[in-house]
Amino acid sequence: MTASPLLTAFLPVALGIIMFGLGLSLTLADFARVVKYPKPVVIGLVCQILLLPFICFLIANGFGLAPALAVGLMLLAASPGGTTANLFSHLAHGDVALNITLTAVNSLIAILTMPLLVNLSLSYFMSADQAIPLQFAKVLQVFAIVLVPVALGMLVRRLTPAFAARMEKPMKLVAALFLAGTVMLALMKDWATVVEYAPLVGAAALLFNLVSLGLGYYVPRMLKIPKRQAIAIGMEIGIHNGTLAIALALSPTLLNNSTMAIPAALYSLIMFFTAAGFGWWVSRNPEPVAVLD
Repeated sequence: MTASPLLTAFLPVALGIIMFGLGLSLTLADFARVVKYPKPVVIGLVCQILLLPFICFLIANGFGLAPALAVGLMLLAASPGGTTANLFSHLAHGDVALNITLTAVNSLIAILTMPLLVNLSLSYFMSADQAIPLQFAKVLQVFAIVLVPVALGMLVRRLTPAFAARMEKPMKLVAALFLAGTVMLALMKDWATVVEYAPLVGAAALLFNLVSLGLGYYVPRMLKIPKRQAIAIGMEIGIHNGTLAIALALSPTLLNNSTMAIPAALYSLIMFFTAAGFGWWVSRNPEPVAVLD
């Protein structure tokens, strides 16, 4: 597969703007909440990092996905929560401060967990001549893709908080537009495979999305986490950063496989409807509880 100039130019710009926008919404206090409120954060991270990849593995095998599609679904499971989770959590009366903390911490952890899970998935699902492992140099690229724009956004917020506040809504709109563009690029890049596998991959992505939302909400509730925080955790691990997964799959210097981007592209379309329905379902009877500072 050869890299088109459009692909080479668009993906870094799209990811950079989306991650920069995330950084504009973060402060060091968001990371400090891990110490102040460890239980909901730890539960959310355990669900995100350990339970979801295992469930995704079972789904990929159960649906008998082709190797590249299975790796693409696992790549999606390894991706941190997306900024869209904050919006849906707010609409569903969730604890948005917890969402922001989980996104911040998991984005850092994903720098290590994403390459690890992708390499394990490549080894399991694909033959040696098909696999393109994420070696150390490529792990550094993931680090730069995820962390550098976020750090720049946080720096801008610290230096010019008024500007960061004014840019919050415009950046959300821009991020949504870039998400749509990235999804369309992923679908167009391997359209024949999309048409052939859309029902199967779409069903697998839908099941994974529903399980993610349910797991993220009901596991915390069973562990006596307040409802608003459980809603936040459900949204956080049920709405993955599909743009990041697509970018890693399509990037000419990383995986460079358009088929691997298909699960994340279909998931990114499905999640808006499922998250809206989930938000309506869990917010019908609000439960007054204390929120994170």
